[in-house]
Amino acid sequence: MGRSRSGRVFHGWWVVAAAFAITFVGFGSAYTFSAFVAPLQAEFGASRGSVALVFSFAGFLYFALGSVSGPLSDRLGSRALAVAGMLLLGLGLALAARARTLTGVYAAYALGVGLGVGCAYVPAIGAVQRWFVRRRGYASGIAVSGIGVGTLLMPPCASALIGAFGWRGAYLGLAAVAVLLGGGLSLLIENDPRRRGLAPDGDPPHPQPAPPDGIPVRAALATGRFAGLYAACLCASFGVFVPFVHLVPYAQDRGVAPARAALLISVIGVGSTAGRFLLGGLADRVGRERFLVAMYAAMALALASWALAGQFWTLAAFALAFGVCYGGWVAVLPAVVMDYFGGRHVSSLIGILYSSVAFGTLLGPSAAGFMFDVSHSYTLPIVASVGANLLAAAVATLAVRHRPRPAPELAAAAPGGED
Repeated sequence: MGRSRSGRVFHGWWVVAAAFAITFVGFGSAYTFSAFVAPLQAEFGASRGSVALVFSFAGFLYFALGSVSGPLSDRLGSRALAVAGMLLLGLGLALAARARTLTGVYAAYALGVGLGVGCAYVPAIGAVQRWFVRRRGYASGIAVSGIGVGTLLMPPCASALIGAFGWRGAYLGLAAVAVLLGGGLSLLIENDPRRRGLAPDGDPPHPQPAPPDGIPVRAALATGRFAGLYAACLCASFGVFVPFVHLVPYAQDRGVAPARAALLISVIGVGSTAGRFLLGGLADRVGRERFLVAMYAAMALALASWALAGQFWTLAAFALAFGVCYGGWVAVLPAVVMDYFGGRHVSSLIGILYSSVAFGTLLGPSAAGFMFDVSHSYTLPIVASVGANLLAAAVATLAVRHRPRPAPELAAAAPGGED
């Protein structure tokens, strides 16, 4: 871990740790819902199909709300939004524990997770970008790796809590984790190293503080660079989230036992965690924008291998490879936004960009399901997912190739700009 010239741990790494905690608690809580399905069915006599849209609704909310929480964090500071998000998450889970109807549980969970993560995620990730230049991809990768670790650890923890205290007690336990761990570490979030007299990466501060870098939001949105990033994310997200919903039933259709099939999602989580930790630093060395294009192409290649997999171990190999590529994509995307447009409005721009992912989360998996209903095969959904990511790679390539070089003053500014 880097140190400032005073010998202390550079505060940017504490900001990274706080962002890791937020993504761990927020997305980990989202992915615990599968552990609650059976006890909720037993309690309320509900069908499994009645819960199908809860995940999509919560996912749509927390990605779409980034377009609101991002600009607010640029104005009010990321810490306030991150703390509020973790408190909302805890409140939603606590209300779910006290709900007396299944509709009440779903509403409390979906709104608590959706609003809570939506408030905290983009501000926390945006804050990380301002504290690093040379190691921005690496730091961003560590911050978002909380999603992968949360996917691995939170569901089994929820299952253990349910076994010990019942589903209501488990929701109260998760609420406490959200408030104490997520809310507590959110207090370490800060927007700008200059307020501590620091420069990015722990470098000695400049004799004269540099003015805040970056171009206005409206100007950024009018550029071909942002349009290209948005279009590429929109295309890719229609295919990226299909395995998270349909890989398990695909495996079961091919004779994989349900318990083993469920492990495939955990394998994606393992790969995603590795990709976020390892590939962010690689992107810093090879060039983050070229690496982003490569991740779109790599996700398309991994998805193509899915169509050829028919046994557990070949499906596990696909899940691991796809998870690594997916993790690399998530890690490098915020850093590329910072590289292109600077730090002044980075949270706003990341939040607006993630609205494209919200639509993909909402529509992609359900469209894949309708394709399966019509064709009785996953071939068409997989081919469509491959095509979506190839199109994303092509769009991102055009955006990289034809984007203008940043203004000299943006490149030279301390908190953000080109390496």
